[in-house]
Amino acid sequence: MRKYLLLFFVVIGMWSCTGKSAESVHPPLFAEELARTQVQIDGFMEQGFEVPTPKDMAGGYTHEVHKQNWKTLQGAAALYRHTGEERYAEFVRDILLEYAAVYRSWPIHPTDRSYATGKIFWQCLNDANWLVYVSLAYNDIYDWLDEATRKKLNEELFRPMADFLSVENPQFFNRIHNHSTWGNAAVGMIGLVMDDDELVQRALYGIPVDQLPDDLRDDDAGLIKSETGRAGFLAQLDLSFSPDGYFTEGPYYLRYALSPFLLFGRLLADKRPDINVLEYRDGILGKAIYGMLSQAGPQGDFFPLNDSQKGMSVYAPEVVKAVDYGYFYYGKDPELLSIAARQGSVTLDAAGLAVAAAIDADKAQPFRPASVAYTDGPEGTEGGVGVLRADGVDGQTSTLVMKYSAQGMGHGHFDKLAYSFYNETGEVIQDYGAARWVNIDQKGGGRYLEENNSWAKQSVAHNTLVIGGTSHYNGDIRIGEKFHPDRYAFVADDAGLQLISAKANNVYPGRELHRSQWLLADPAFAQPLLIDVFRSKGSVAATHDLPTWYHGQLLQTNFPYVTRNTLVSLGEKHGYQHLWTEASARPDTNVLRINFFNEGVFYTQSSVARPGDEMLFVRLGANDPEFNLRRDQAFIHRRPGVSTTTFVSVLETHGDYDPREEVARDPYGHVTEVSLLVDSEAYTAISFKHENGTTWRLLLANQDATGNANHELTINGTAYRWSGVHHLIKID
Repeated sequence: MRKYLLLFFVVIGMWSCTGKSAESVHPPLFAEELARTQVQIDGFMEQGFEVPTPKDMAGGYTHEVHKQNWKTLQGAAALYRHTGEERYAEFVRDILLEYAAVYRSWPIHPTDRSYATGKIFWQCLNDANWLVYVSLAYNDIYDWLDEATRKKLNEELFRPMADFLSVENPQFFNRIHNHSTWGNAAVGMIGLVMDDDELVQRALYGIPVDQLPDDLRDDDAGLIKSETGRAGFLAQLDLSFSPDGYFTEGPYYLRYALSPFLLFGRLLADKRPDINVLEYRDGILGKAIYGMLSQAGPQGDFFPLNDSQKGMSVYAPEVVKAVDYGYFYYGKDPELLSIAARQGSVTLDAAGLAVAAAIDADKAQPFRPASVAYTDGPEGTEGGVGVLRADGVDGQTSTLVMKYSAQGMGHGHFDKLAYSFYNETGEVIQDYGAARWVNIDQKGGGRYLEENNSWAKQSVAHNTLVIGGTSHYNGDIRIGEKFHPDRYAFVADDAGLQLISAKANNVYPGRELHRSQWLLADPAFAQPLLIDVFRSKGSVAATHDLPTWYHGQLLQTNFPYVTRNTLVSLGEKHGYQHLWTEASARPDTNVLRINFFNEGVFYTQSSVARPGDEMLFVRLGANDPEFNLRRDQAFIHRRPGVSTTTFVSVLETHGDYDPREEVARDPYGHVTEVSLLVDSEAYTAISFKHENGTTWRLLLANQDATGNANHELTINGTAYRWSGVHHLIKID
């Protein structure tokens, strides 16, 4: 209650400063942000501060105190900048002097559990986070400080910290990785504040290769670009993004890495405009902002590609900065304003002020991301990620994501040609994300858990084909970094039928995988259909497993299954050791139909079956003694002993259930038949039928995806001719 009262009086005080309304001083959203910050900082100033000797992992007491200190320093300095009240500058100065008094005497963090152990925190990454944000605070009060204090802070705190993060930890500083982006930005930003050109050059271009220890001049995973000598901030901009702004570590880490990119970029724009970093590489940071915002489902949650914590979304604090800077520096797009309005927060700088003013002027327009195919790799030649979006009859959006990207460095997963599916309820067919409890000390100090490698990164944890019980690239990052799938086709110009298709030739030796997925919006179905065709071509017979990790409750199948009273794990390695087999079936039917229910909506998946197929119902949790894994569920379509084969399925979204009325509407799927008509090197053709008698035939050219290529395919005596990669025939 006290904080709310204080917030009220702060706003009243802002009115009384000029005798006018708060809106005449600042637009409401900015005024509210400023008032909130003042309430928080005044509270911290009243409590006093501490600079404890570091000892804890993430989530522990000393970790959280030092983390809060950087936020407090940044907030207090911003208040000084906006209000001119010297008490805020004095507060920042006093905390920094306390750090300067103890920093050099602190040893390496006692946990010693990182490849680059920090001093303030358990890893250099967090030390770099601290320095990035504290550099902003120091910049705000730098000219206010007397020369002796500046000299003391420069020599006893900031220069030693910058050297520690760079020349004393080159394995941290000279990588192409989000960790190093933070390190580069931290060293460069404090260099700009102190007018230390040596630090700025080191940040921009990295430590020269000939100055690196011998054991860091080569790296099998390609994290240190020793073959070109490229490192530093500009190399991060060149090598971490594709030309269209896709970040190779995925949107979760882009959300995190954009902060140092944008903050250092902003300071460089102010102090080194000759570099023109905000327009560097054709405005790559602007493209990255839009790319990140478009890599989210209808509810705003980022697609959990690679090592991602589920639930991270466009409403995260870091994204506030990205949206504000995207608006201010890259075209004043009114669609970004609608995101900022929902975020309810702005940055306390010129960008945030511009956003707040534009929202107050009623300039916001709805943000409507479209279907898009992103490339991966510095040249855009290393696969990518495809996103299809389609609306149902009620205007609700379904979103399909297919991943055919490069490995993604150390945060990459072995899940090529995997997919996930969303609608307005959230994730329906899910990607696991990462096995990590971020900043929860009880779970490994907030670090990635062993199960991240043994489960979350493995192929069976995702919705993709697993052959011979072995993960893609044999679960070896050194192999995965060398290869990538390739986009075969992307067609999104027809809202009724959209396609994303990709091939992978190196996932398994001597085998080609080709997956094609469509979103079909047709009046016969209330919501878009997801159509999936996954072809595996090889010369050696092997067991093929195609998992579907679904959210919700299994309702019904059209085949009998046998449940297990005694649970046993499905395998011994490559993630199978973590799966309990709860039930199994050997269906005697041409179509496998599975009906499930989630968040008030019904779903039915209908798949083509062939003799010998099995269906396994599995649940995560085997060999998990510390309960680190969620108890997620999947059904696995298993096809043993085949060398070349094709999986076909159609997923319907239908109906709803109102628990207050206890009424189920449209709870059953409408697709009665699904069949594979043609399965050849040149063409694939499938057919599916609605219960009302309408039949659709979908034809795909497997070897020529050019838009003007002409094709002809005869099915049951009927010749079909078309141009382009695919063709849909609707027979009423």
